[in-house]
Amino acid sequence: MNKDVIEVKDLDVVYESKTNVFGNVKKIYALNDVSLNVKRGEILAIAGESGCGKSTLAKTLMRLIEPLKGEILLEGQNICSFKGKAQQKDFYKKLQMIFQNPYASLNPKMKIGEILQEPLLINTNFSKVKIQALVDDVIGKVGLDNSCLNLYPHEFSGGQRQRIAIARALILEPEIIIADEPVSALDVSIQAQIINLLKQLKDDFNLTFIFISHDLGVIRHISDRIAIMYLGEIVEIGKTEDIFIDPKHPYTKALLSAVPELTANKKKEHIKLIGELPSPENLPSGCKFHTRCPFAMDVCKQSHPAEFKFAGNHSCKCFLYSDDNIKNSVI
Repeated sequence: MNKDVIEVKDLDVVYESKTNVFGNVKKIYALNDVSLNVKRGEILAIAGESGCGKSTLAKTLMRLIEPLKGEILLEGQNICSFKGKAQQKDFYKKLQMIFQNPYASLNPKMKIGEILQEPLLINTNFSKVKIQALVDDVIGKVGLDNSCLNLYPHEFSGGQRQRIAIARALILEPEIIIADEPVSALDVSIQAQIINLLKQLKDDFNLTFIFISHDLGVIRHISDRIAIMYLGEIVEIGKTEDIFIDPKHPYTKALLSAVPELTANKKKEHIKLIGELPSPENLPSGCKFHTRCPFAMDVCKQSHPAEFKFAGNHSCKCFLYSDDNIKNSVI
């Protein structure tokens, strides 16, 4: 069994902003008591609707956002306590990120060769000859010719720019890559190419991926496990096929029932959510999903559900699976 390379424990992230000249502060609860683990060599997908906290989680793992509380253990070390340039360099050699918008994440005033050289110049003491050799090698690994190294980002298509962003993430030979919606800005045909490229690179470089997306079709194709997020909280996590074949949480079932199918499936359970997504400024009490859940009970409004574990490391947080409901066959 693969060991955990990342372990997240009880992570909270709160955004604060002043609402007026009197100094009143608005708080947005972006992540709420998030705990999960990432196994070495796997692709863990994070799924959920817009605003659920997926990108905040990614940026927190990259230390672009500091958590209010909690721990992020990278190979047993709490990265939230890392200080000084030496520790930060070691950290970014192990973990890199591919951002959603390939144009916005590349400096428009730098040539592609300079963009790829920059991480090596900052984080290593390699000679110019070795740096150039690494740049030539990595640009070929992502399917581009080294003739593109003298061009600027605006001279490429969206798919080519994302390949360049992937090359930049690979240049330091990291162990883990966080891909935050890496194909959502691309055409469908190009999406397939980039997804297949990521899967090939995972095998070639023995990488671990945290793959963030709202597209469940893409997630099913690429991931080993899936964590479902709702209002900054992990509500269900399990192996990809377990989630798709036998989803447990009502929110997961609602997400899957919204996936379009080419043929009608009479057996497929269709769940229609009621109401609107609550504001992260005023989170509901108890189970955060109870305001939209068609199966909500009184206890859902009063208490937060504990994690219920099923076979195969599949778990969810829902009162439908409490001992009393299981005995009474409420599910």
